[in-house]
Amino acid sequence: MKKILFVLTAFLLAACQTLPTSAEWKMRGDGYFQDGKTKQALFSYNRALKINPDNVAVYAARGAAYFFAGDYVSAQQDFMKVLEKNPYEPEGYSALGSVLAAQGHYEEAMEVLNMALVLAPNKPEVFFSRGGINFMLGNYDQAVADYSYVLKLRPAADVYNARGAAYLKMGNADAANKDFEKAKSGSVPEKLNDYTMID
Repeated sequence: MKKILFVLTAFLLAACQTLPTSAEWKMRGDGYFQDGKTKQALFSYNRALKINPDNVAVYAARGAAYFFAGDYVSAQQDFMKVLEKNPYEPEGYSALGSVLAAQGHYEEAMEVLNMALVLAPNKPEVFFSRGGINFMLGNYDQAVADYSYVLKLRPAADVYNARGAAYLKMGNADAANKDFEKAKSGSVPEKLNDYTMID
């Protein structure tokens, strides 16, 4: 009888252990993503969405993983899902704009990033992304304006380099060299943030 009670108790304790939640799978995925293990990250994000298909944070994280893996179509689908579930999410617009730009849809990307700025008018990552699109469109003066605004908010070497490149395109080698030197100086962080295009 004691043996049966022991087995039954062990079975009940095992049954009471909680299975990983959607949030726990997302945290695992985030860890894998930060370690550069995209396949494992995507697996974890997919498990999280099986448990909770309405978890907007997981769609955003999985979209970022797809983006950095170069799967822009899947990234776009995930960011569209984020905006479908929360149309007031500036990061969703910013991420979608980056995906559209990566696919060469610059005009569309510009419209989407401008919507992000309506919701978050002082977000440096959005201005940095918009500056990149202005650069690709040949609007170098507007790119310089966007990069300059970012540098007021949060100086970083990648922003100085981007503005320097825009100055070069405008024929202003002196300003470009000053920015390149500032970027190399080590006096500012190397990057605006870890996921510059996807915040």
